[in-house]
This record gives sequence, C-alpha cells and structure tokens, in this order.
Amino acid sequence: MSWLSRLLGGWSESDVKPQRLDYLNEALVLERQGDYDAALTSYRLALRDTPNDLRVLQNMAIAFSRTGRLDEAVRAYRRSLEIDPTLSGAHYGLAFLLIKRGDPDGAAKHLRAFLAQPPSGDEAERWIRHAQATLEQLQHPAGGEPPAHEG
Repeated sequence: MSWLSRLLGGWSESDVKPQRLDYLNEALVLERQGDYDAALTSYRLALRDTPNDLRVLQNMAIAFSRTGRLDEAVRAYRRSLEIDPTLSGAHYGLAFLLIKRGDPDGAAKHLRAFLAQPPSGDEAERWIRHAQATLEQLQHPAGGEPPAHEG
C-alpha cells in the first residue's frame, strides 16, 4: 500500500475523482450578490455540462435582462421554448422583452401562451393578473404603454 493510499484510508490514486462544481448554484449565489457578469459565466459553464437545462437557460435570460443584454435574453428564452414550448416562465419573460423591443404582437402571443398554462403556487396569481392586464392593454391600447414587467 502506497503512502497515498494509507493517507486516503486505503484509496488509490485511481479512485480519486475530481468533483464537478455546481455552476447553477454558484451562479444563483453570484446573482444574489449582484454580480451578474460572474453569474453569467457560471451559467455558461453549467450549460456546457447540460446544454438543455431549462433552469439554467431561464436564469441566464433573467441575468441578461438585468444587465441590459436584451437580445441575448430573448435568445435564451427562445432556446428554452424550443426545448419545452409549454414553459410558462419563458413565455412570460419573453413577452415583456418583446414589449421593450416594440413587438406588441409577439408579446401578446407569448402572454396568451403563458395564460393558457399558467404556473401555480403562492405568487402565481400576481403574475397571472399582471399578464392579463398587460394583454388587455396590448389588445385595447388606451394611449399608454403596457404595464412594466414586474420582476
């Protein structure tokens, strides 16, 4: 038995495997600290490991939005919807980005998709009411802008 195996309690060097970092949780911590650029780096690393992870894609879209990178946010939401067209959070977020980009028809389409399969949970009613009010305003504008995205 080598000195390393004794030190490791009988493990050999071939038994020692590097641990993968949890890039998603690392990114979430960085976002809570307000470091969106570092969070985006961690999200990109997480996507490298799991390219179709919807949690990562949606969180990336939010981080891109918060840093003013709306085109990249739109791409992340659209990629999420390619993987799962029923993803209500992606429809909701994309709708408000499309409003900012001056695409009320696209926004209305995604708000309708969101409302067709709304989320459930404690805060869901708040988001549903906001989506309904925004859709109503898009369909029947009264000389004003649609409500701002709540986030």
